[in-house]
Amino acid sequence: MNPVNADLHCHSTASDGTLAPAQVVRRAHANGVDLLALTDHDELLGLAEAADAARDVGLRFVPGVEVSVSWLDQTVHVVGLNIDPSHPALVAGLHQVREGRDGRAGQIAAELDRIGIHGALEGALRYAGNPALVSRAHFARYLVEIGIARNVHDVFLHYLARGKPGYVEHVWATLDEAVGWIRGAGGVAVIAHPGRYRLGHVEMDLLFERFRDLGGEGVEVCCGAHDGGQVLAFSRVARKYGLLASRASDFHGPEDSPVDLGRAPPLPPDLTPVWTRLQ
Repeated sequence: MNPVNADLHCHSTASDGTLAPAQVVRRAHANGVDLLALTDHDELLGLAEAADAARDVGLRFVPGVEVSVSWLDQTVHVVGLNIDPSHPALVAGLHQVREGRDGRAGQIAAELDRIGIHGALEGALRYAGNPALVSRAHFARYLVEIGIARNVHDVFLHYLARGKPGYVEHVWATLDEAVGWIRGAGGVAVIAHPGRYRLGHVEMDLLFERFRDLGGEGVEVCCGAHDGGQVLAFSRVARKYGLLASRASDFHGPEDSPVDLGRAPPLPPDLTPVWTRLQ
C-alpha cells in the first residue's frame, strides 16, 4: 500500500459530478484519503468550497482542474495539480473552453431530437449543478431517467460515443495550451486516464513525447478507468518517459463511479509518486 492515500482526480457538481465540493471532501476524508485534488472539467468554481471543507476536517487539499484537449482526432484530458486558481491565463483559457462546451450541449440536444429524444437539453440542465457547464454525463443521466438506457455507461455506448447518434465533434484546447496554462499557474501537468484513449502505439508515443517536451510531468497509472494490464502498461510509460506516477479514482458520484474516493489500487513501488512534487 502507498504510504499516502492520495486521490488526485475527482469531480463535483461544479462540472459533472453528483456531489457538491464539500461533500466530495467529506466523503474522501471518511474513506481515509490523506491527500485530495478536486479536478473539475475546465472549471475552478468548486475549489474554494472544497478547500474550506478540507481545512475543517483536517484533510490536505490540492487545487486542481481537468482540461479538455483535442489531440489528433480525439479528446484527451490533462489534469493540473497544485494550480493557482486565480492565474489570469488559466482563468481566461478555461473560460474559452467552457464557451465551447455551451455550443456543444445545444448540438447534442439537436442530434438527440432528430432521433426522437426530445427535451434533452432541459433534462440535462436539471442534472447540472453548474448550468454554465453541461456535459455528456448530464445528458446521460437524463436519458437513464426517461428509460432510454439502463445506466450511464449504456448511454455513452449507444448514444454519446463517437459514431453514435448524439455524438458531436468538438475542438477543445491544444495540448500546448493546456500544459502552458497549468505550468503558468504553477501547477504540475498530468495525462489523465490514458487507457481510455483509442490511440495506437505510435500515436500514444507521440502524445507522451510531445507532453514531456512541453513540460508535462506525470501520468495517471492507477485510476478508476484502468485494469491491471493497463496499470502495468502505463507504469512502463512512466519509466520510459521519466514521468511521475499519479493515483486517482476519477470519482463522479456514488452511483456513477466504479472506484470510490481513495480506493484506486496502489502505485507500483518503483515509480515516483506525483505527490512528491506537491510538497
